[in-house]
Amino acid sequence: MFRGRLFTPVSDPFGAATEAETYKAHDDGFIAIDGSGRIAAVGDWGTAPSDAEVVNLGPNALITPGLIDTHLHAPQLEMIGSYGGHLLEWLNRYTFPTEAKFADPVHAAHVARIFFDQLLRNGTLTALIFSTIHAEATDIFFSEAERRGFRGIIGKTMMDRNAPECLLETADDSYANSRALLTKWHNRGLLRYAITPRFAPTSTPRLLELAGSLKREFPDVYVHTHISENRTEVEWVHQLFPEAEYADVYDHYGLLDHRTVLAHGVYLTDEELDLLAQRRARIAHCPNSNLFLGSGLFKLHHVRAAGVVVGLGSDIGAGTTPSLFTAMADAYKVQQVQNVSLTPLQLWYLATLGGARTLSIDDETGSLEVGKSADFLVLDLSATPLLELRMSHASSIEDVLAGLIFVGDDRAVERAFIAGREVLTAASRE
Repeated sequence: MFRGRLFTPVSDPFGAATEAETYKAHDDGFIAIDGSGRIAAVGDWGTAPSDAEVVNLGPNALITPGLIDTHLHAPQLEMIGSYGGHLLEWLNRYTFPTEAKFADPVHAAHVARIFFDQLLRNGTLTALIFSTIHAEATDIFFSEAERRGFRGIIGKTMMDRNAPECLLETADDSYANSRALLTKWHNRGLLRYAITPRFAPTSTPRLLELAGSLKREFPDVYVHTHISENRTEVEWVHQLFPEAEYADVYDHYGLLDHRTVLAHGVYLTDEELDLLAQRRARIAHCPNSNLFLGSGLFKLHHVRAAGVVVGLGSDIGAGTTPSLFTAMADAYKVQQVQNVSLTPLQLWYLATLGGARTLSIDDETGSLEVGKSADFLVLDLSATPLLELRMSHASSIEDVLAGLIFVGDDRAVERAFIAGREVLTAASRE
């Protein structure tokens, strides 16, 4: 049992009558974990079980749910901050050459170790992850996630046109390789599989047809792809698939349901939003990469008002950091310049319980509630001199969360637990 200050969302603060009903916070709280790695009890210290061993975290510790990244590219970690270019130019200049290196399993294993190191250091305990087209590299990412006890949804990229020859495969090979990985890894421990066509422009109708066939064979797997990130991309899709809007392309092949996560959605039409809401497909909002590539400003409230569930993604490597603290801060700024102000509770929801709902795992994780998996962080509110100074002036839990969003970084993440297992220790950070 751990004792310290505690915060967790418990419901959606967007549109709530009062935000106070959407979270629980305790200045002196606790979390107790049972033998199966689930939360046995949580709340105010005065209600804590008296017969449990106690780890007292001290006055500068905050216990929160683990952060959830709903879209990122594992092989692009090494190219973070590659300078210049909009989406399609950037893909050809940097992304494709970087991903081609993952034909080498030694390189894939090296990056996989650093990748999961970085996610855990930044407090990300669950993620929806693109691999490359390489089946062996994807298997390596799964193996490393399993070794760490990470809660991951991973997929082999499917791509059979409009990319360098070394990154193309036949649609039938893409199906067969994806199916083999799916049957090996889906529902294995904390791991799940995502059918992962890169996006419509790199997919022939045959590949999308086979991706849809795979989804029909295994209806509980995820679909993970991109949509409407960039105006030029949207125009390209209209040229390649003149019979349909972008979202209709995926729908035509049976790829939209409540386990579909579409990254970006900056330029979705009202008709497309209606379709996504009907199919219960979700959007991963990636503000950092949208700013870096100059893609545009996501209309968060408009998308949510259409009934579409939204989570946050770092989208590394177009995103310049795996930090969801930065993702929250950038989400705030993207809405602020559109005259919409997000509260700290709304931002923290998007990065935790909202992310879990985006991935359809909110019955399992995303908040600190009895019966859920014990996926939580211990944050050090004095991790840096600036953060310590900021926290000395924080008068409420909302202000504490704001300080972490705008001043915090990976140094604030002291310890991390997934399913009750400590996956990041203070010693491992040194």
